[in-house]
Amino acid sequence: MPATPMPSGGKDYSGLHARHYFLGAPFDGLAQDAAIDLVETSEVQTRFRYVVTPNVDHVVRLSGDRLLAQCYDDAWISLCDSRPISTLAHAVSLNLPLVTGSDLTARLFKSVIKDGDLITLIAADTAIVGQLEVAYPNIRFRAHVPPKGVINNPVALQACVDFIAAEPARFIFIAIGSPQSEKIAHALAQRPDASGIGLCIGASLEFLIGTKKRAPLWMRHAGLEWVHRLGSDPKRLWRRYVFAVPPLAHLFLRELLSRMQRHA
Repeated sequence: MPATPMPSGGKDYSGLHARHYFLGAPFDGLAQDAAIDLVETSEVQTRFRYVVTPNVDHVVRLSGDRLLAQCYDDAWISLCDSRPISTLAHAVSLNLPLVTGSDLTARLFKSVIKDGDLITLIAADTAIVGQLEVAYPNIRFRAHVPPKGVINNPVALQACVDFIAAEPARFIFIAIGSPQSEKIAHALAQRPDASGIGLCIGASLEFLIGTKKRAPLWMRHAGLEWVHRLGSDPKRLWRRYVFAVPPLAHLFLRELLSRMQRHA
């Protein structure tokens, strides 16, 4: 199936991979190996570009926020981090491979990031930074931990942008949740002095160091990782999962109607 035409201001990715718009959000039809290859072979000193990993929560949020949607539209790579979205896409004959931010991060640290590399972190707390330094003693980390509630603090958001731009690094992991991570990455992409590859990867660093535990492999393969995550942190996640279902169903119905009209 051909890629859905990109909205005004979008970029042409035809030379690299097909970008599709599904449920109103951009997704690149890249499997994990292809995404890793693109990231690994990107020139170190290239102008800043960034990777986003939209899931159900992201898609529902950006459907009602055009300014936030632009942060995803302008991403260099947008990967499907949701089994339900990947499954719904398959139902309309659209191939959106599941590539979670956690898997992407683990692969980068295992096979791409080398001893001596400089990595910039925007992290949720200092404990995460300290544990990464212990786990990877031969990697150079420079880190910034913004205050809580940074999404509502323009000065703190700008401080994150300035910290990243101040010293070039090959990879920048922006791991303070959505939508603040994507807004920081988008602001950096507008600056000619910023370089490297930014990765908006949510809680992936916490899974990497073991602070949070991922679901067993059989649950991941069965598409049940969300059940494990809900059971691990029900107080924080139950509202997100429950209240995302009706708007997701609405977006899918709208997607079906749109496709029927185009085919007609």
